[in-house]
This record gives sequence, C-alpha cells and structure tokens, in this order.
Amino acid sequence: MVKIFIDPGHGGSDPGAVGNGLKEKDLTLAISKKIRDKLANYEGVQVKLSRESDTSLSLKQRTDMANAWGADYLISVHINAGGGTGFESYTYNKSYSGKQETNRKRSILHAEIMRQLSGVRDRGMKEANLHMVRESKMESVLTENLFIDNVNDATLLKQDNFLDKIAEGHANGLAIIFGLKQKAQPQPQPQPGGTYTVQPGDTLWGIAKKYGMTVAELKSLNGLTSDIIHPGQQLKVSGSATYHTVVKGDTLWDIARKYGTTVDRIKSLNGLKSDTIYPGQKLRVR
Repeated sequence: MVKIFIDPGHGGSDPGAVGNGLKEKDLTLAISKKIRDKLANYEGVQVKLSRESDTSLSLKQRTDMANAWGADYLISVHINAGGGTGFESYTYNKSYSGKQETNRKRSILHAEIMRQLSGVRDRGMKEANLHMVRESKMESVLTENLFIDNVNDATLLKQDNFLDKIAEGHANGLAIIFGLKQKAQPQPQPQPGGTYTVQPGDTLWGIAKKYGMTVAELKSLNGLTSDIIHPGQQLKVSGSATYHTVVKGDTLWDIARKYGTTVDRIKSLNGLKSDTIYPGQKLRVR
C-alpha cells in the first residue's frame, strides 16, 4: 500500500500569497482535495492531507505528521507570487541519500502536470532549501502552481476546471511513479430519458468520457456555452434535446405547459435555482 501525504500550503491565520481576489490557502486546499479524490480511483494507495479545512499548522507540524504516518511520498502544494508566471517544482538542494531517485520521480510528476497545463509557462525543475522537502524523511516535492499576483495566471486559478487540470497532473504523475492501477469503474447507465445527474466533482470531460462522447458533443446536446456545470443539474447524454428560447412575457409555467412537462423538470434540466428567466435565454425543455 503506497502512502501519499499531501500538504495544502498555508491555512488558518496564514493566508499565504494574496492577489487578484484570491488567497493561496484556499487554492492549495482545493487542489489538494482534488488530488486526493482522483487518487481514490486507484488501487493500493492511501492518502492523508495535512489539513482538511482552513486551519493553522506550522511547517514542523506538517512534516512531523508525514514522518509519523510513515508516508512514502510527500507533495506540498503552493501558489507562487512575485510577478512571474507559470509552473515550477522544487526538491531539496543539498546532498542526501536518494537524491537521484527523488529527482527522477519529480521529473515524472513535473512532466505530467505540464502535460495538463496547455499554454502555461514551464519555469523548470528547481532545487531549494525549503522546510517541507528538507525535513520530510520520505521523497518529497513542492509544487508552485502559477502566480496569484499575475492577472492572467489568476484568471486561470479562478476556474474550477483549471484547478481540476492541476490536480489531474499531480494524480497522473503519482500513478506513473508508483505504478498505480485504476479501480474498475462500473459503466454509468443513463437515467430514463437518456440523462445524467451531475455529481459533486464532475467535469464535462469526465462525463463525456464515461458516455463515449466528446465534450463538444455533450455541450452541443445540452446547449452549453461554457464548461461550468452544477451538482444536481441534469445533462442529456443520448438522443436529441429540445430547447425553447425565452421571449418577453414567458414564465416557466407557460413554457412547461407548452411542451407538456413540469416547471420542476425544466429547472432541473437547466440547473435553475429560482423561477427567474429572461428574454433570449435558451432553456432545455426535453
């Protein structure tokens, strides 16, 4: 059983770097939880996070926790600052037993993360005298995932699907490093009417893959103009869909009656939280 320790940098009274309406501590926790959830799809791996919420921990508490648990590998997740752009990773910069193997594993992880971050600058694989990689007894790496004070980087970091890509790169790298095998996934069956109800953590890419579709096909079938989806939202995954473009004076009740459906059904299909609609809005009705 491989034991992976994930450290979401900062937390609690320590926000880490701050910029463009973002706090490092929030991003590192979100990414770390996504890595954990993705690793849950593999056999033979245990994952422990240094923190599961917005709590304060010293650097020593973090490495003590990893060492006491007997982790096989440690990843400390961070967001950069200082006016740059892109992704970089760090291992310990002094001489120590196993350094060559530590850097070999890091090179695999780094490459897999960059594979997910199309268009992002690769700042390289670096070494530094950082506590998390110095005081951990196991092989370790610290990742700096873009710059919070760069407007373009921050725009990406505000997108949940981009954080998902960062996590996917980390998880893929770990799977390769440790030869992890994916658990057998039961093939999801479309619900009556060929629909799928979005679950927490779902992405369009993941749903499309499950049903043998492309993201473009899934978006077209559901009239989506962005990659944003919400838990509880029903997506069409087979057949064809029927849409109604709202005109002035329309109400959900009128539209439901016109198409022989219900208001609740229309709200569910479109992820609506209220009865408010507006002219020009495209609603799926079947």
